[in-house]
Amino acid sequence: MSLRIGVDLDGTLADLSSIFHEYEVTLFGKPTTDDDEPIGPDEEAAEPTDKEKLKTAKAKSKQQEAVWSALKNTTDLWTQLKPLEPGAVTALYAAASQHQWEVFFITQRPRSAGASVQRQTQAWLIANGFPTPSVLTLTGSRGKAAHALDLDFLIDDLPKNCIDVISDSKCRPILVLREPDAKTEVTAKRMGIGVVSSVVAAIELLSQPIPQPRETAVRRIVKALGLSR
Repeated sequence: MSLRIGVDLDGTLADLSSIFHEYEVTLFGKPTTDDDEPIGPDEEAAEPTDKEKLKTAKAKSKQQEAVWSALKNTTDLWTQLKPLEPGAVTALYAAASQHQWEVFFITQRPRSAGASVQRQTQAWLIANGFPTPSVLTLTGSRGKAAHALDLDFLIDDLPKNCIDVISDSKCRPILVLREPDAKTEVTAKRMGIGVVSSVVAAIELLSQPIPQPRETAVRRIVKALGLSR
């Protein structure tokens, strides 16, 4: 039996952060930082009060809501994102074809102007090298979806999604951790979450020569991820 693999979109394959930042700058200008106002050699930075922290958090929340509103009004927004790893989608399609994987793209994207989220996402995947994408748009638990799809592995960039998958399914999540973070990596592995530095690294790991049946293949990949369970 072939492996059944789920793959997240935003933050894993598609670069949502960059376009979010572009809209943020357009609406509110380039954000200021403490570096813009250097502290003198005999001065100490004043710690913000709880009231100031709350005010800043509320302002940031309203700003993000405004950015999301602008993004949602953008026609076919989800076709406009850049890939985080150029060539990764093509590599995934090649590996899926070679190893006869069943691949499902999973996303919780909000609706934008234009075509449906599913159709926009399919168009993006086709344009980036996966001509026959199966896209599942969620509003609920990623773990329950992994259980319903009987997934063996899920590639995702968010620890909370990986934990959700472990809680509600037998699927093994693979966390894409692009920036070195020893604490997160140790915690993830302790919980049974595999860690890789990129989607391409995950594809290479899953593509290793493995024996059949499917259950034996899963155990070997789990071992390669450095997990004991």
